[in-house]
Amino acid sequence: MKKIIATVITVVLLLTMVACKKESGGDLIKLGIVNNPPSESGYRQANVKDFEKVFSSENGYDAKTFYSLKNDEQLNAARQFITDGVDYLLISAAATDGWEEVLNSAKEAGIEVFLFDRMINCSDDLYTAAVVSDMANQGDTAVKWLLDQDLEEYNVIHIQGAMGSDAQIGRTNALEAQFKSGKMNKVVQQTATWDEAEAKKITESVINSKAKFNVIYAENDGMAKGAVAALDEAGISHGVDKDVIVMGFDCNKWALEELLAGNWNYNGQCSPFQAAVIDALIKAGPYNGPKKIISDEKGFDARTLTQADIDTYGLE
Repeated sequence: MKKIIATVITVVLLLTMVACKKESGGDLIKLGIVNNPPSESGYRQANVKDFEKVFSSENGYDAKTFYSLKNDEQLNAARQFITDGVDYLLISAAATDGWEEVLNSAKEAGIEVFLFDRMINCSDDLYTAAVVSDMANQGDTAVKWLLDQDLEEYNVIHIQGAMGSDAQIGRTNALEAQFKSGKMNKVVQQTATWDEAEAKKITESVINSKAKFNVIYAENDGMAKGAVAALDEAGISHGVDKDVIVMGFDCNKWALEELLAGNWNYNGQCSPFQAAVIDALIKAGPYNGPKKIISDEKGFDARTLTQADIDTYGLE
C-alpha cells in the first residue's frame, strides 16, 4: 500500500511539473507586436499599458514588441517577427502605405495579422481583422462641431500629427475640405509629429507674424497643450467665450480637465483599448466576422462636459 501511495504521489508530482512547465512557456501563443512608442503621446502610453496587461504570459502569451515612429523600421521589425515564426502579427502602422509585401509574407508563412488603432492601405485579405478607430469620423465630428459654433470667420492654425498616419489623414481631411470650400481660412497647416514642443514653436511663429487667428485645431492633446503654452506666454485668451477656440484629440484626463475649466473648447475621443478585443478573437478560433471592428467614440464640448465624463472617458 505504501508503495502504491508513493507511486501515486510521484505521478501527481510529475504531472504537476509538466503542467507548470506548459503554463510557463510550453504552449504560449507567440505574438509579434509592431507599435508606436509610448513617448508619442498620452494616448499611446495608455495603449501600450493596455497591451502589456492583456498580452502577458499569465494570459497565455509570449509577446515581443517593437516600437518606432518610422515606417521603414516597423517594416523591418515585422519581417523579423515573421522570420522568428510568431503565431500572430499585430500592427499599428506609422504610415498607411508600404505594407503589402510584408503582409503577403506573413500570409504565406501562415501568420495571422491583426491591425489595431490604425488602418493600412492594402487588400483586406491580408489581415484577419482591424480593431481600429474611425479616424475620418473623428475629423468629421470635430469639424461639424466647429461649424456649429457659427463664427463670423474661421482663421485656423492647423497642427498636424505624423504625416501619412491614419490618424493624421482622418483628422486632416475634414478640415482640408473646409479650407478648399473657402468656409475656413488656413492660417498655417504644419506637422508637429505629435510633439508638444514643436506645436508650441509653430504657434509662436504665427503669433510673431501678427497673422489673425481664432481657432487652434491640433490633432492630439499634447500638441494642443504646446499651442496653448504659446498663447499663454503671449497673453492671448483661449477657451469658452475667449479669443481663441482650442481643439484637441485623444481625451487624456488632464485635457478633459482643461475643457471642464473652460480653457479648451473641444476634445475628440480616440479609444486606445483594442487589446481585449484582439485577445478574444485569437482565443475564439477561426474568425469570419467583419474585417473592420470600430471603437465607439464621440466628441466632447466644454459647455456640456461633466466630471462624470472625465471619470469615465479620461485617459490616465
